[in-house]
Amino acid sequence: MQQNERDAIRKRERLKEVLDNCIPAFHGQIVEYAGDGALSIFDSTIESVRCAIQIQHDLQLNPKVDLRIGLHSGDIIMNDGMIYGDGVNFASRIESLSIPGSVLISEKVYDEIRNQDDLVAVELGYFEFKNIVKPVRVFAISAEGLVVPTRNELKGKTKPPVNRLAVLPFINLSNDPENEYFSDGITEELLNALCKVDGMQVTSRTSAFAYKGLNKDIREIGSQLNVDRVLEGSVRKAGNRVRITAQLINASDGYHIWSETYDRDLTHIFEVQDEISHVIANKFRHSISPAPEETLVKAPTKNVEAYTLYLKGLHYFNGINAQYMRKGIECFSKAIELEPAYANAYAMMAACYALLGSSGQMQPKEAFAIVHEYGDKALEMDPSLAAGYAAKGAVYLLYDWKWDKAYEALRKAIELNPATTNAYQLLSFYYMITSQPEEAVKIMEQAYEIDPLSPMVNKSLADAYLFAGRTDESLKQCDILLDLYPKMSVAMELKGWSVGVRGDWNKAAEFFEEARRLNNQTGMKGLFAVGCAYANAGNTEKAMECIQLIEQLQVLEPNKVLDADLAMIWLSLGNADKAFYYLSACVDKKMGPVAMILNHHMFKVPTADPRYGLLRERLGLVTISQ
Repeated sequence: MQQNERDAIRKRERLKEVLDNCIPAFHGQIVEYAGDGALSIFDSTIESVRCAIQIQHDLQLNPKVDLRIGLHSGDIIMNDGMIYGDGVNFASRIESLSIPGSVLISEKVYDEIRNQDDLVAVELGYFEFKNIVKPVRVFAISAEGLVVPTRNELKGKTKPPVNRLAVLPFINLSNDPENEYFSDGITEELLNALCKVDGMQVTSRTSAFAYKGLNKDIREIGSQLNVDRVLEGSVRKAGNRVRITAQLINASDGYHIWSETYDRDLTHIFEVQDEISHVIANKFRHSISPAPEETLVKAPTKNVEAYTLYLKGLHYFNGINAQYMRKGIECFSKAIELEPAYANAYAMMAACYALLGSSGQMQPKEAFAIVHEYGDKALEMDPSLAAGYAAKGAVYLLYDWKWDKAYEALRKAIELNPATTNAYQLLSFYYMITSQPEEAVKIMEQAYEIDPLSPMVNKSLADAYLFAGRTDESLKQCDILLDLYPKMSVAMELKGWSVGVRGDWNKAAEFFEEARRLNNQTGMKGLFAVGCAYANAGNTEKAMECIQLIEQLQVLEPNKVLDADLAMIWLSLGNADKAFYYLSACVDKKMGPVAMILNHHMFKVPTADPRYGLLRERLGLVTISQ
């Protein structure tokens, strides 16, 4: 206005003309004009994005008008022709972040358009906005004539992340590539130590390790993980000597804040870890108070060989599947032989057996007796060990069915180490078992914020959404998982359940068959989900074929527990007598998942049947307050 009043008025009129024409054409409504801007709502998220692109194209014509556009999909409140609520606030914050000629969208909008071939979006990373509690993931629409801003162009428009650190996997520079487990283990030990520093938020292991082997720019990593600093380094192990190089980098510009090289004997490995942890904590001292004084890394053993075996066991444990669990057990067992007072090794042994016992890969009675024994030993040696409490929580939850004790142990694990994401997963399972679906979602959303790239966290969050009946969100989470890990069979299977619950069980069967293919399962393996899909689709003949194959597998592999598989197919077929027979067998054999099956809306357990109440009583669930 100050430079050219007539031109300003002409541009404002042009803007109004374009908005008045475009927005109704894409089934939108202009709620209000405010100065040189406008607030609009649409019936369709996809249409709103197409409308935004058209608006920017039209405004390129003379007189050209520079406009910023922000889009979000969410709930609103309408009152006397005005709209309010978080949906409006989000859109407003995203618009303020934008630059002329661009269209910025929230993650919720991106999820709605991601499968549209004509709509392409570029991720800009996480941003922190005023009066918005959590960081917001923002994307820019990429189309001819639109401006796609860089992260640097948006700098200064929001609060930068503060006290957020990512510890990237230290590179193995040893001559022997087999020493990879050692560099990974050092990284994990440093990460766990830094998690103890009050006021510092440390990205969890899985999200940080997603960048392993990728030559990505530190600034891009910082943007994706929403951190202000990154710790990276390398490890070279030769005989009984180790060289560790560490460097702390400013994520916004890639500037090196600090670096150091440590040449030490392996017997001093814990001192090096503690020293690095304190240096990093002190670099945050200006914004963390008080600075940590205590030892952050306590030497869990003086036996270097035992420690090396422990790190190798951790490597296998993080592989998740049953074969790796057994290899992990071998390593932890050898570490304990060398160091009988190794609390961490006992705790991880317990975690391995808990996974084998709860997944039917081992008789629960045998597996969970070991979990109890080793969990107790771990906590006897180190009462502050989060992994020990997580192991005890697992056995209380999945075998003993001591619900209060499970809750207390898992809460204690999270209190001692907020990065213990398997404790969040077990706590979510507790909430499902005790009919608290929204609490199950809430605890997994907390875990997702800590570890957004973890396959197990994403999977457990999708499970929670599905249990709560929020199938749209469950499907979204499955797609995120499959984007990250295209060959992840459990994600494909979970997508099948989500699609099936929405009514398309024939499509669900296709996803389940694809999951079997991805998991290299043939013949009689991985059939229960396929059987449930056929049963729900009305194809009784194929469902019965699945039951017969599972029964054959039970005979061939008697150490596996497949009663839950059979119960779920019989429930899907609507045969209450057979279903309750196998559900009762699950209770007899102490198969933990039976408690969730009874409460899951997906299986339509006949709750009016007296046998339902009897099973809940045997599980001790009748006394749980809702």
